[in-house]
Amino acid sequence: MRTFSRRRMIATTASAALSMSACSGDVRSDGEGRPRSAFYGVRQSGVTSPAQSYVLLLSYDIAPGTTQSAARRAVRDVFARWTRLLGGEESEHVPVGVGSVTAGTSRLSATVAVGPRLPHRLGLRPPRLLRPLPAFAGEQLRPGISDGDVLVQLCADDQWTCVGAASSLDRAAASVLTPRWRQHGFLPPTSPGEVPRNLFGFLDGTGNPVGEELNQHVYVSKGADAHGSYLIYRRIRMDVDAFGKLTAAQQDRAIGRRRRDGVPLGGSRASDAINLFAKTPDGQYVVPADAHVRLAHPRLDGGAQMLRRGYSYAEDADDQGLLFVAFMKDPALFVRVQERLATADALSRFTRHTASAVAFVLPGARPGLPLGASLW
Repeated sequence: MRTFSRRRMIATTASAALSMSACSGDVRSDGEGRPRSAFYGVRQSGVTSPAQSYVLLLSYDIAPGTTQSAARRAVRDVFARWTRLLGGEESEHVPVGVGSVTAGTSRLSATVAVGPRLPHRLGLRPPRLLRPLPAFAGEQLRPGISDGDVLVQLCADDQWTCVGAASSLDRAAASVLTPRWRQHGFLPPTSPGEVPRNLFGFLDGTGNPVGEELNQHVYVSKGADAHGSYLIYRRIRMDVDAFGKLTAAQQDRAIGRRRRDGVPLGGSRASDAINLFAKTPDGQYVVPADAHVRLAHPRLDGGAQMLRRGYSYAEDADDQGLLFVAFMKDPALFVRVQERLATADALSRFTRHTASAVAFVLPGARPGLPLGASLW
């Protein structure tokens, strides 16, 4: 299991940032010829692009003591500065074209989103479906590591690239946006094309929407919010030891898939559709009524899907689990799913939700059209 040393992180932040500043030019492939997507575009990176090895989630609040008009101008200027930094128009400690350029040998993608309070705080038009999440049964949320006016997802192939980029964004936002919380996460080593496993040992992210399904289920299609999406974040502490004491069959029934290969119960391949109606000879559901995959199945929501992009985290032996990050065109989907899971999921004995956030992922930026332009 990978862990993170806070002392080492602080000590190496400066050198990580400086190493990134060495990148220059409109690079569109790395040293091995692999293509990259540019930062600018109608949609932001970090949503549908392949998940990278590390994530750093940042949360900011508007600095207190400013009037609405002054805060509006200041935040707009920060978003414009972030756009120039991430797009390569400014090179102070940030790799040119964050979505497309290596920092050393590590790719870096950035995704910027706004929380429910920010539009009201600035007197702006809020994204149509952006509102706080309701309370769910059994959650034990810690306000200090939840929510925020602005959320940023940084992903890279090493954690120090994320740390350096975060420092650069902090400096650009100084006195306007104050850090609220930040959370590191990681993926276990996997071969290209493989689905990563969570700390319970199960494949995590099987059955995500692909192709045209992304337009149908992940992105807003019309209006001022078009090409944006909604981000849901949940920090889920997992009791790995208690779950590990279950037999393999008990674990499989709790999830609804086989741990060893991800095949749904009653199926033969990991890609097989989950059969919610199949029964055993004695009349029991093959996929149990309280299995996680049954309660989260799109059939129960009219076929609506979310794109899950989760990472593991490990603060210490008693605090480890899943950073659930998901994108969808309507947060009401997550609310419906979580209400079912909170009351009936077999996994609820082994999990605890300790942090939460919802935010609107801004449409992409283009030269002269910075992040957040749709809000103004």
